[in-house]
Amino acid sequence: MKKTGKNLTTAFAVVAVTTSLAMPAFADISDNVVKIGIMNDQSGPYADNCGPGAVAAARLAVEDAGGEINGAKIEIVVADDQNKPDIGAATALRWLDEEGVDAIVGCSTSSIANAVHDMMQDRKKPYMLAGTASSYFTNERCSPMTTQWVVDSYALPRATVNSLLSEGIDSWYFITVDYAFGKSWQEDTTTFIEEGGGEVLGSVLHPLGSNDFSSYLLRAQASGAKAIALANAGGDFANTMKQAAEFGVGADGQLLVPLGMFINSANGIGLDVLKDVRLTTAFYWDANDETRAFAKRYREAFNGRFPNGPQAGNYSAVAHYLKAVAATGSDDGEVVMAEMKDTPVNDFSMKDVSIRDDGQVMRPLYAARVKGPDESEYEYDYYEITDTIAPSDAWRPAEQSRCPLLTGG
Repeated sequence: MKKTGKNLTTAFAVVAVTTSLAMPAFADISDNVVKIGIMNDQSGPYADNCGPGAVAAARLAVEDAGGEINGAKIEIVVADDQNKPDIGAATALRWLDEEGVDAIVGCSTSSIANAVHDMMQDRKKPYMLAGTASSYFTNERCSPMTTQWVVDSYALPRATVNSLLSEGIDSWYFITVDYAFGKSWQEDTTTFIEEGGGEVLGSVLHPLGSNDFSSYLLRAQASGAKAIALANAGGDFANTMKQAAEFGVGADGQLLVPLGMFINSANGIGLDVLKDVRLTTAFYWDANDETRAFAKRYREAFNGRFPNGPQAGNYSAVAHYLKAVAATGSDDGEVVMAEMKDTPVNDFSMKDVSIRDDGQVMRPLYAARVKGPDESEYEYDYYEITDTIAPSDAWRPAEQSRCPLLTGG
């Protein structure tokens, strides 16, 4: 009997050791809570891009994770950065140093994201960009802690410009929002135009949150450019398009070309103004059964509104982060980030999508055309998806990158 008891004890010990090696160490979740910060413009000109809708999407991801990870509660905290770098930076600093935030999902202006990006790198915490679009966050300013989930100022215009150049639209003029994001957008787009044999005839900068675009539009019209590229977003983009219609800009065949447009903008501006506008998008709610099912849940959670790309991207970023925490049993930033990059992204909008070493989520993009009022058959039936753009044809090629994580420099 003693021998049997000893054997049982030994067997139990072996099982215990084996189990401990196979199971993640859940005790490594600090403070017994996984805390995620959602930072964006909640009430200003970019609020429709992410805003409260991004928070709703993040909470759906938490719901799908069960609200906790092996007893550790998942908590979402929210900040309105008001598009002001001092407010965004101060909030991130407080979150990280005083409130135990483990990761931040950002849809902020690039000036805010710059500061948060540096803080997250210093503190080795995951920073997931789901709406901030400057391409340098995965290029010359890349960080092992930053990932880009939706679109950037390189990928968005690439397909649009190449398509229009093939149709002979070879002269361009820019109306650009005056901060890092807009300037980066114009710079990347100019590269595509010039590499394709086109030319840029001029550009004008406007402040963020402008109300009067008349002088900018008239200067663009007078340039004689075949295309007026709009390197702005949110309320600025909506006001540009509406005022262009009022002044008849584009009536003579001159094209107004949004370099980035989300479906909520199409809803606010109207299909009569946007008919036949072509764009590149990372997400369309009506693409397939899975995206429609997510949109149904999202509408139930967010006052009947439909999700756009950044809002869906907030879900994807939070869901993938939580899967990595669950898999590792840790909220240590470096451990979780390694797991995120080792594991393909799989959800309603992405299938087996890898995260490159520079932080770029290598998702496909879609070429789309805005339908006219007579073509739209039901609510938010706004896009015709005309092509799927492979990741290799969308994102900056690794051989062109200045990111040392890719180049080894």
